Amino acid sequence: MNTRLGVLLPTNHSQWDDARRLVDFGVRAERLGYDSVWANDTLLGPRVEPLAMLAALAPATERVTLGTATLLPAFRRPVTAAQELASIDHLSAGRLLLTVGAGFPGRSEIEYAVSEVPWERRFGRLDDTVALWRALWAGERAYHGKVLRFDELPECTPSYRPGGPPIWLAGASPSALERAGRLYDGWLPYPPDPADYRTGLAAVRRTAASTGRPVDALTPALFVTVLVTDDVEGGERQLDAYCRATYGLPYETVRTIQAMVAGPAGQVAATLARYAAAGAEHLICRLAAPSLDAQLDQLELIAELARLL
Repeated sequence: MNTRLGVLLPTNHSQWDDARRLVDFGVRAERLGYDSVWANDTLLGPRVEPLAMLAALAPATERVTLGTATLLPAFRRPVTAAQELASIDHLSAGRLLLTVGAGFPGRSEIEYAVSEVPWERRFGRLDDTVALWRALWAGERAYHGKVLRFDELPECTPSYRPGGPPIWLAGASPSALERAGRLYDGWLPYPPDPADYRTGLAAVRRTAASTGRPVDALTPALFVTVLVTDDVEGGERQLDAYCRATYGLPYETVRTIQAMVAGPAGQVAATLARYAAAGAEHLICRLAAPSLDAQLDQLELIAELARLL
C-alpha cells in the first residue's frame, strides 16, 4: 500500500526545556523518511503556537509536508490569518497543508470566549473562513458568506501555489462528513474502529461525487495516538497517563472516542494497516510518550513500521 506517514510534534511540557529542540525533532523526522510533520493548536495548555512552529520549520526542512492537526481558525482574525498562512506557504516553497476544525463541545467554549468569537454558528464561520482565505489568496477584493462579509478587502499576499495550500477538515459527525466531501481537500478523523473509518469515508466520497468532484480530489487521512512497546500492560498504563495529562480523562474513556494503540511493533503496524485497508492514505501519528527524549525514541521505532504498511 502506498501509505504516507506523518508525525505530530510533541506537545507535552518538556518542550519548554528548550523549545528549539522541536525544530530538531522535525528535521529528524524528515531524515527518518516521514512524509509530514504536524503542529497542534489549542489555548488550553502552554505550547508553541502552531503557525510560529511551522514558520520555524520551513527553512530548516526541505521535503516534508508541514501541517496543522488541527488548526482552530476561530482563534485568529481571518484576514490576518490568510496573510500568515500565505507567508508560511512561501517560506516552505509550497509544503504547507492545513487541517481545520471548529473545536470540541465541553472543552472549546472557553477558547472561543477568550478569542471573542461566538460559539454559535461555529461551523458556518469555519467554512466561511476557509472560503475567505481562498478568495484572498486568489486576489479577490470582496467576500460575502453566510457568517463573514467584507465589502472591501485589502490586497493579500498570494499563496505560493495557485488556489492556496490544501485544506482538510477534521471531524466525523454527519455534518462534518457532508462538508468534507463538498468543500474540503481532505478528511482527518480519528475513529476508534477501522470499520467506522470505512463507513465515514464512503459517506464523504458519496457527497463529493454528488457535487461533481472526482474521488481523488480528497485525501483520506487518519489521526492516531501510538506507542511502540513490548510491555503491553505498561503501554496501556502509559496511554492512561497520557490521556489524563492531555484531557483529564482515563484511557478507557478516550479509547472509545479516538484511535489509539500501544503494543509491540507488529501489533501497532497491524492496527495501522487495518485503517489503511479501510481507505486511509495518510497516517498522522501522535506519540504517547511522556518526554521529548522518549518521543524521539518513538520517532525512530515508528519510522521502522513504514515498511510493514
